[in-house]
Amino acid sequence: MDTEVSGQEQSSQELDLEEITRKISFLDKWRQIFSYHRLGTNNTNPQNPEGSHVSADETEAGTGIPQLKGQGHLPSSSLCSIPKPSIISSKLGGSPISLAMAAKLRQVLFGNTVRVFSYNWRKAYFRFHDPFSDLAFALEVGKGGARSIQMAVQGSIIKYLLFTRKVKDCNFRSLCEISKQEQEQALATALAGILWAAGAAEKATICLVTEDTYVASTPDYSVDDVTERLQLFEFLEKEATEKFIYDHLQCFKGEESHGVILFLYSLIFSRTFERLQKDLDVTTTHLLHPNAGGFLCGQAVLNMILTGRASPHVFNGCEKGRSQETLHGVLTRSDVGYLQWGKDTSEDDRLSQVGSMLKTPKLPIWLCNINGNYSILFCTNRQLLSDWKMERLFDLYFYSGQPSQRKPVHLTIDTHAHHWERDQQEDKHRAGRRFSPVEMVIRTKWREATINCNGTAPSF
Repeated sequence: MDTEVSGQEQSSQELDLEEITRKISFLDKWRQIFSYHRLGTNNTNPQNPEGSHVSADETEAGTGIPQLKGQGHLPSSSLCSIPKPSIISSKLGGSPISLAMAAKLRQVLFGNTVRVFSYNWRKAYFRFHDPFSDLAFALEVGKGGARSIQMAVQGSIIKYLLFTRKVKDCNFRSLCEISKQEQEQALATALAGILWAAGAAEKATICLVTEDTYVASTPDYSVDDVTERLQLFEFLEKEATEKFIYDHLQCFKGEESHGVILFLYSLIFSRTFERLQKDLDVTTTHLLHPNAGGFLCGQAVLNMILTGRASPHVFNGCEKGRSQETLHGVLTRSDVGYLQWGKDTSEDDRLSQVGSMLKTPKLPIWLCNINGNYSILFCTNRQLLSDWKMERLFDLYFYSGQPSQRKPVHLTIDTHAHHWERDQQEDKHRAGRRFSPVEMVIRTKWREATINCNGTAPSF
């Protein structure tokens, strides 16, 4: 009897093992299917059962996706929005960074090869406010030097949302009604457009962090655990650049992704070291400058984002310095402009004055530097800068990026008010205080303007 019971138990255990084995096999089949369609978390390239790369004819509709420089094809689009890791597989097909490239990158950024990014830089990435909110179009920005890059990218995001994407009504309300998917598309389009312009509309390079390390520490080079793990992906088409960024957007918008650093690296490699050397002049030998334990962006970085060229100055064209050296300013009108005002800035210093190339951009969007704090000023009317009649009375919106700001400040600008009317309004609304910094920066563009803050004071 005991033998019979023992045999039944053994048979039951065998059935359980068979059932478990069958379920594992079933899961493996689904894992292969998910992996093939890029739904797995570690498989970034479609593979066949033998582990070799799928050919272009076997990918989505055989569309002949543009090939990266190196091996492999662009990944096919995701079929659903499963979160992706910020670190990519080393087998994705890019070119690993070399010690010489890493050292050159450090030299261009810091002026030496031993400095590394500070904590505020390492934690900075591109993150939007909540979708369908008053700041749905806006990035959350942190402290430190990375903030200026985030705000400069913000200008290109607004450019896409207001003036590039195909929507029926491009007004302020439309900026507040965008979804998470629209936010991601706006970020991918903005980053790709900036990199493509930096590459002279010929080529863009994207830097991503991989699982492997390619560069070791040396007496002349200090590791930071980001730069040494880079792979570089080069693209010869703007659309392919945008698609690749969108497919790997988590590498720029994910927490702990070092997204701003990766974008800055991509910007430098897209511009190339050779072009950068020609862009800069004797006043600027590297792009970042030490400040209060961190690093601030030089004007060359911001101009590279705004215009595609890393000119170190904001005046038009070229000027002669005090020693008759040639100083490089802005050569072309940019889509997104730049305004600056500081309480210690002298109007007599012609080399510090913003020229018309940046002051009057193609679109009514400005990156503003106010006492070293970066913000965005924009108008929803595309014709503002192309029809002088529009500049009589118009609205601007101001986004400072401060955590306390819950919605953009709505400003009304009147450029034709009589001086006595302007004085009365200023006395009425600002007892004891003449102009706010925001008003001062606006007056660098519209000198005699009367500015109504509509009951909300811009904050910094």
